[in-house]
Amino acid sequence: MITEEPERSGTPLPFFVYGTLRPGEANHDLFLRGRTTAEEPARLPGAALYDGPGYPYAVERPDGEVRGELVTARTQAYTALLAALDRLEEYVPDDPHNLYERVARNVVRTADGTPVRAWVYLAAPRVAARLRAEGKPIEGGDWLSRR
Repeated sequence: MITEEPERSGTPLPFFVYGTLRPGEANHDLFLRGRTTAEEPARLPGAALYDGPGYPYAVERPDGEVRGELVTARTQAYTALLAALDRLEEYVPDDPHNLYERVARNVVRTADGTPVRAWVYLAAPRVAARLRAEGKPIEGGDWLSRR
C-alpha cells in the first residue's frame, strides 16, 4: 500500500522517526539538527517494531503500535532532508532490493491525539516477511526502551 500522492502533489510531509533518528540516538544530530521546526512525540498505530542489526524496523501489524517522534522539516531544508533520509535508509523507489520502503501513513500526536499524515520508513515486504517469521519484536514498540 505505497502511496506517492504527497510527492506528486508537492506537499511536504513531516517524518515519523522511531529508531536511530530519535533525539539522543546516533543519527539524530547528523541528519536532523538545524533542519527541523518541530519534533514531538507520536505513535504509529498498526505497526510493530523489530530489532534489526543495529537499528529497528517497523512492520505493519494491525494489533501493534510504534512510538517515536513526528519531525517537521524546515521548508528550505525539506528537499535535501528527504534525499538524505532516503540515502540513509537506502531507499530507492521501486527497487526490489530495498530494506525499507518510504510510505505515507497516519501517525498520532501523543499530546493531543491528532492524526497527521507523515512519511514513515517501513520494512520492505521481503524484510517484513522474514521479521514476522523469525524476528525479535521490541516490546511496547519503543526503540528507546531497549537500553
